[in-house]
Amino acid sequence: MARFGRELVEQIETNPEYRRASEATIPERFRVPDEAPHPLFVQADFGLVASGSGNWEPKLVEIQGFPSLYSFQPLLAAAYKKVYDLDPAFRYLLGGLTEESYGALFRRAVLGAHRPQDVILLEIDPYRQKTLSDFLATERMLGIRIANISDVEKRGRKLYHAGQPVERIYNRVIVDELMRRDVPCQFRFSDELDVEWAGHPNWFFRLSKFSLPWFRHECVPETHFLNALDAIPEDLDQWVLKPLFSFAGLGVKVGPSHEDVEAIPIHSRGDYILQRRMDFAAPVFAPSGPTKLEVRIMYIRDDVLRPVTTIIRTGRGKMMGVDFNKNLDWVGASAGLF
Repeated sequence: MARFGRELVEQIETNPEYRRASEATIPERFRVPDEAPHPLFVQADFGLVASGSGNWEPKLVEIQGFPSLYSFQPLLAAAYKKVYDLDPAFRYLLGGLTEESYGALFRRAVLGAHRPQDVILLEIDPYRQKTLSDFLATERMLGIRIANISDVEKRGRKLYHAGQPVERIYNRVIVDELMRRDVPCQFRFSDELDVEWAGHPNWFFRLSKFSLPWFRHECVPETHFLNALDAIPEDLDQWVLKPLFSFAGLGVKVGPSHEDVEAIPIHSRGDYILQRRMDFAAPVFAPSGPTKLEVRIMYIRDDVLRPVTTIIRTGRGKMMGVDFNKNLDWVGASAGLF
């Protein structure tokens, strides 16, 4: 899975036609100047399907050029080892990383060449987000400040938080949420600013569900832009309808009806994809019954794109995620040990 994710990113990075096409995915008001040539953070999510030989094969669910729980996941995995008195030989960091070398890698990625006090973690109303545990762990690990985007001021080309200048931003703002909630901001992402981005925001759009129809890889299920189809498939129960830029599964329909598809205006169909539905295996035998899992490989770009750790999500609903597994037990987020 770690290799597959790297191969997928390399496919689009080396495809000039893709770079041209993906320009259109970045809304003008969120097109940030001085785009980085590569995504700094990448998440590749895989489900497991049964193969003909009796083994499991990974199939891509989604890929995203955006940060994830880089501080919380190692803490969670270490806590499992300690609380359950697991074999000390179990590891949770990939690629031969140790806690020390991982910490140094993450620190370089977030801080760059700046002091911690000059760097902020930027989010919308961060103390009410479900990922607050990761923000607090990042603050403790790196010494940076957690900042609500509404509290960041613009003075000329500079940004300030709590009266202090901001030199670099570890960006955790989801544009979909920013637009949906109409969050008040004192600056625009498209402004020419004297600030660096740890995770350039344009890659949220460039490496996203928009990428899925472009991939040619054994791990990627058949995927089409909705507006590129000559006809709507008759077997829609075998497909998943996904809006391109929603987050946390919002707007996704597993086995959509013809009415669901027809209700999307013609001019908006380029903002949706249809992906062949995968029958994911349920290899976790929990007390409440067989449970599916999804493996997120988390990457940080250093000299190369490096897989660093995992998130394992378990569920028995139609989709993974808290909102789709309500009133079920033995589901949710976990960590991978090997």
